[in-house]
Amino acid sequence: MKETPYTYRQTLKTPAPISCLAEGSSGHFFAGSDDGSVRVYNQETLKVVKAIRGLGEVSSVVCMPHSAGGLGDIWVASNRHALRFSMDTEKMILAKADATLTLELGAENDDLLNELSLNQKNSQLAFCLDSGAVGVVDLSTKQVTRMKTSHDNICGTVKFIPDRLSELVSGGYDSRLLHHDFQQKTILSRFDLGTSPLSESSGVSMSPPFILSSAMSPSGILAAGTADGRVWIGTGGEKMTGVSSGASVKKKRRKWEGLKQDGAFTADVGHGPITALTFFGPRTLLTSTLMGKVTLQEIGGPTADGKLDISPKWTKATTDVNKVNAIIATKDLIIIGGLSETGGGITEVWEKSGDV
Repeated sequence: MKETPYTYRQTLKTPAPISCLAEGSSGHFFAGSDDGSVRVYNQETLKVVKAIRGLGEVSSVVCMPHSAGGLGDIWVASNRHALRFSMDTEKMILAKADATLTLELGAENDDLLNELSLNQKNSQLAFCLDSGAVGVVDLSTKQVTRMKTSHDNICGTVKFIPDRLSELVSGGYDSRLLHHDFQQKTILSRFDLGTSPLSESSGVSMSPPFILSSAMSPSGILAAGTADGRVWIGTGGEKMTGVSSGASVKKKRRKWEGLKQDGAFTADVGHGPITALTFFGPRTLLTSTLMGKVTLQEIGGPTADGKLDISPKWTKATTDVNKVNAIIATKDLIIIGGLSETGGGITEVWEKSGDV
């Protein structure tokens, strides 16, 4: 395994745990917190340049950059609501009343939002809820579409599928991945990590394979992190690039096939829950355990006998983050957010010191 090409740079402390992170435009990143605040940091100085206060518990932040530059707009998931804020305002500290749009997406008082996700065109906003429900908001009409099929337990993660106009995939605490057509509100495919033969693990785990995190590569590979320390990788929907001359170009399939078993595998990547994932490139994945073991993984294969695998390129432990909730990677930084040993908020920043 290679030496880690990142070095610890700085720790940013907040009163309450960091629940989510998002890379913004113009060299900024956003950190959402359990106390209802969102902080905007400059990546160079690591100083707070703007903030939102007085929301309910924040579970997700997604960014909509403007072509003109600046901070653009953001969507914030807070309790049952998704709130849109324009961040290019003279105000340094914004409040709930400054939201330019508020959508109530949780049907019941205890039906809280978990993750928000934007499609490539920033025209659709996907959401998922504690009730297991999944839905999409058309941002031009504000029409909310809820999928007919929900998860049997909390749905914690939802992602759009690249270059597919009406497809998304969700993962839940029922250990299922559901592939939806959100225009038809139908299920196109599904995969159950709890009953699948791929769920056999070499180690012994006390946790079921609840799906806690997911990441979608630009090429259409899905990664899902589970509570029992594994990552499920689905390559069946991968777009092939760099086809050599004389080779036949893969015809684009009618629908994404990322949940097909013959293109999928699971791997033990850490002791304890895999709480955060992010793709570094088409086949390079950053994984983090709850306790802060961060590893850069390379997805390999298929080999001549059809085997796929994942191999660690380097691994590094967090210095101050005691429990990890979120991880993002920018051009030169890896940023990890979560809880300190005393239960406060911690954002740890690593900077690139060599070739990844």
